[in-house]
Amino acid sequence: MIFYLTYILSGALLFGFIAAFTLFAVYAERKVAGFVQDRLGPMETGKFGTLQTLADILKLIQKEFITPGLADARLFTVAPVVIFMAVFMGFAAMPWAPGLVPSNLNLGLFFVLSVISVEAIGILMAGWGSNNKFSLLGAMRAVAQIISYEIPAGMALISAIMIAQSLNLQEIAVNQGILSKESLRFLGIWEVADTGGFLSWNIFQAPHLLLAYAIYFVASLAECNRAPFDIPEAESELVGGYHTEYGGLRFAFMMLSEYALMFLTAMIGVVLFLGAWNSPLPTIGSFKLAEWTTGTIWGMCWILLKTLSIVGVQIWIRWTLPRLRADQLMSFCWKVLTPLAFLSMAISGIWRVFVMN
Repeated sequence: MIFYLTYILSGALLFGFIAAFTLFAVYAERKVAGFVQDRLGPMETGKFGTLQTLADILKLIQKEFITPGLADARLFTVAPVVIFMAVFMGFAAMPWAPGLVPSNLNLGLFFVLSVISVEAIGILMAGWGSNNKFSLLGAMRAVAQIISYEIPAGMALISAIMIAQSLNLQEIAVNQGILSKESLRFLGIWEVADTGGFLSWNIFQAPHLLLAYAIYFVASLAECNRAPFDIPEAESELVGGYHTEYGGLRFAFMMLSEYALMFLTAMIGVVLFLGAWNSPLPTIGSFKLAEWTTGTIWGMCWILLKTLSIVGVQIWIRWTLPRLRADQLMSFCWKVLTPLAFLSMAISGIWRVFVMN
């Protein structure tokens, strides 16, 4: 009984965190958009508009459930649930701090990528079930985009896995808390003890993983339907894409899923490439900064700081770069990102054989 209560409590805490993050991220995005476009953004509801997002979500919750007369009612109703649950379940295997992971799976990364992929099914259900041409076109674009960009994203992650030799996300995080002997040798350091800090992150232990992370980051923008890859939701072309017919709580869950996926993809990149919950501060002589800034509370602070920084970059990019055309999007995936991801995998194999052995 206690076992099940623990999982229920963990799920409730994760949901509460995602909801709070979404409220914060939507407000931050509005303010960033205002700054980029030389305007103020929300200012009326609450001090500097801080309560505007809360007012919006309260309005959405109170709205009536409306299903279009010609829509497939079952698909239309279930789609937001499928989309949200696919993203929400991905948080189950993510490490938040030393010893703090909801489910410490040996195949953690495989599980996360698998459940995230189910989101494409929910998007297709929403587009088809709406019986709306804009929704269907948006859903088709989204599914084609997600499936295509999963390939370079997956290969970029495999590049890191080949170095880490594990699919357990917590184990990958732990291994980035110290400098490996191979990394010390590569950096020309022969007699220095493990120092920790940012030099122990994967992108520094194997520098070619910086390319892999760049590939993954760009592909993750496409996975989240974020600009400049927001073709499935192109307001100027498709009204709102696959969620054109949605309103009220159903629409709120779709927006919740979008921002949760932004956080999840950013967190995956942080865990595999940017040291996870490990401190970026190195040990310098007797100043053992890495050890002093390690622990459950410190770990949560570090991973949140890193992840929110990446989310901030995602938001900044949205209001800076113009939208790509559909042919440019697919061409960039297959002709640029995929070959570079293959190259990164090849370098990881060479690195593993000749540098780490």
